[in-house]
Amino acid sequence: MADGAMTTTFLAVIGGASLLAVTARRLRPVDRLPSLEGWALADRSLGPGWTWLLLGGTIFTAYTFTAVPGLAYGNGAPAFFAVPYTVIVCPLAFVLLTRLWSVARRHGYVTAADFVRGRYGSPPLALVVALTGILATMPYLALQLLGLRAVLTAGGLYPRGAAGDLVMVALFAGLAVATYRHGLRAPTVISALKAVAVFVSLTAVCWLVLERLGGPGAVFEGAARRLSGTDTAGSALLLSPEQQPAYATLALGSALALLMYPHVLTAGFAADSPRTVRRATVALPAWTALLALFGFLGIAALAAGVRAPEGGAEAAVPMLVDRLMPGPLAGLVFGAITVGALVPAAVMSIAAATSFVRNVYVEYVHPTATPKRQVRIAKAVSLTAKVGAVAFVFGLRDQDAINLQLLGGVWILQIFPAVAVGLFTGWLHPRALLAGWAVGMASGTYLVVREGFSSIVPLGTGAGPLEIYAGLAALLLNLTVAVAGTAALTRLGVPRGADATDLPSRLTVRRRPETGANTP
Repeated sequence: MADGAMTTTFLAVIGGASLLAVTARRLRPVDRLPSLEGWALADRSLGPGWTWLLLGGTIFTAYTFTAVPGLAYGNGAPAFFAVPYTVIVCPLAFVLLTRLWSVARRHGYVTAADFVRGRYGSPPLALVVALTGILATMPYLALQLLGLRAVLTAGGLYPRGAAGDLVMVALFAGLAVATYRHGLRAPTVISALKAVAVFVSLTAVCWLVLERLGGPGAVFEGAARRLSGTDTAGSALLLSPEQQPAYATLALGSALALLMYPHVLTAGFAADSPRTVRRATVALPAWTALLALFGFLGIAALAAGVRAPEGGAEAAVPMLVDRLMPGPLAGLVFGAITVGALVPAAVMSIAAATSFVRNVYVEYVHPTATPKRQVRIAKAVSLTAKVGAVAFVFGLRDQDAINLQLLGGVWILQIFPAVAVGLFTGWLHPRALLAGWAVGMASGTYLVVREGFSSIVPLGTGAGPLEIYAGLAALLLNLTVAVAGTAALTRLGVPRGADATDLPSRLTVRRRPETGANTP
């Protein structure tokens, strides 16, 4: 059971997040009419500081802060692929996100599927991009709850039975209300508390761990001894030559996939200028340093002799914190990770709702929906997404959500040719892109399922097949089909569709000078 000081500090952090969410209304201009752009993108008004906080708070999720150290605890060095992966994201975001922001702002695009619709003039291609984003986001949203539950359980803050379920529901109820009312502004202001709480608590925890375990050398020596003495044969604190291809391809593929997720694009689109996006992405490595420290804590949990439950390695660091840290500091850490779940969960639900409204509801159900009605539908879908995530966590095994999230990373990577490549060239044919997407989705799913839901798959035969990331292998097939199909369709003279990215789009948002309101 949690002690009083831990519980008090934890509740103080959660209370602070709730108070900040209430202040989100102050960020909204009083003279703006309701619009999907205003609710989902905060009227594209965030400056460099807010954009950095929101991007970092969205990309570095609570599950990341528990899964990476859990993987380090169970497997050693391979877990640290997340560090180069998040480093690779920064220059990619500097180029891709900045360019996509400029195109989106010029034409009033709110989602990646909007861009694809305008770029290729292909409603079916835009639809599969939108649905792929929603499909990949939902298990990612559920994983935030799993990370949150693991942290609260390890800290004794998650009671058994229905009482624990009520704690989870209560935490997300406050988030749901704030997001429903204020849209992206709610997680934006909460991200400030997340950054302060995580940076302060993690620095303090690492300092205390090093002091109590005898310094970095003692930590790594103790972890190496325990890894070599367990059943995790082949695990080590150094990569073997056989592990290096999997490590490199997983880092590269994950970086390419991350920028395709709707919640990351939503956070980027909320910036007020391309310069703001560039400045925020240049500063993102500060969050990567946090991730590296969390991975180090997974190694420290090994050295300290923490015994995580079978199949629950993500609880290793929370158990280490509960064992070594004084109550107030432990409560701060648990509160910081809890807030760390609330920010990305809110942005994910907003992004999924926006994609549904913009690219499914307006496109196929109600093309004449007013901005006010679009916002109302988006709020309802966002709330439904959160309720669905909670029901998913309570109704299915944790491993089911993890398996689906692994597939989600492979799936979202298959829209990379349509979105990222399309930013630089319109040569690829939309029908060839559709065929490549289908091949990538099918082959990626097959490879992952064939290996028992492992994202690392062997290629080749013999004694030592090459092991690489399944998503990257599927993407290469995707691109091959798209390029070959484009060449064939171009030779046959099949029309491509109208490219509207350099012309006024039917989705363009025009601004009324007299009111400053956004109207379609």
